[in-house]
Amino acid sequence: MRKSGIRVHITTPMLAHRSQTLLLALAVDLVLGDPPNAWHPVALMGQWMRLGERLAPHDAAQRLVWGGAWLAGGIALTGFVAALLPQHPAVQSGVASMLLAYRGLDRAVGEVQAALERGDLPEARRVLGWRLVSRPTDDLRADEVAGAAIESLAENLSDSLVAPSLAFLIGGLPGMAIYRLSNTADAMWGYRNERYEYLGKAAARLDDMLNFLPARLTAALIVAAAQIVCGRGSGARRIVRRDAGRTASPNAGWPMAAMAGALDTTLTKRGHYVLGDGSRPPDAAMIGEARRIAHVVLALLAGAVALARRR
Repeated sequence: MRKSGIRVHITTPMLAHRSQTLLLALAVDLVLGDPPNAWHPVALMGQWMRLGERLAPHDAAQRLVWGGAWLAGGIALTGFVAALLPQHPAVQSGVASMLLAYRGLDRAVGEVQAALERGDLPEARRVLGWRLVSRPTDDLRADEVAGAAIESLAENLSDSLVAPSLAFLIGGLPGMAIYRLSNTADAMWGYRNERYEYLGKAAARLDDMLNFLPARLTAALIVAAAQIVCGRGSGARRIVRRDAGRTASPNAGWPMAAMAGALDTTLTKRGHYVLGDGSRPPDAAMIGEARRIAHVVLALLAGAVALARRR
């Protein structure tokens, strides 16, 4: 009994402290957004992964081992550096804010929306391909551009907001930084092609594991936000149950299916998946609605963190 009491006594203040720091980080991200790439921690993680690719051997089996070893080394280095940082709330929240990306995500999606509202499809395609997706965008129709922006917004609510927030609450700044390294590694190496099939295997599997819970929590938050914003919570929940497993990723389909149901639309990636069954075609106005749902997701997450702080 005494051991249980000590454990709670230690854990509760730690959770309260991390919750307060995370709330500050969310606020800083909303106000300031991302710093320049020259000293952005995620950009530095990207440089680490690019160096690993340049040094990687050519043999498939060796690339498999190398990719896992390089990722493990990056995790150790990232966690070590993060653990060395001062524990002052200003330092912790400032660095944590750089590992979140809500303002940057919303701004990028908003730029696609603005270009479509102007009727500038080439610019909308350019921003989409530069800021949000890795797929080719040159031949996408306006509705496909809008749909891809909405999909990216939904998926990145998990990858860039919910997942790093959970990682911080569980593992502090080292946990959050390690999550972002894993996510960056998957974004750069996690492709099923000749170049990355073996090099990125470990990165893809680790990212799948780390995002299992956040993706499903994000879907639940989108369902709740949809009910608040447009009264379509039940429709979003229905589409999640039916379509979440239709993507190649075990996780990406959850928030994207939830958003498709929330917007009463159909989100499609040619030759890959169809999510939802709504008749409303994606357009600039729908991007705006998706952004409003995302804002409520952020508010719900912040509210949950604030409640954790009060425990």
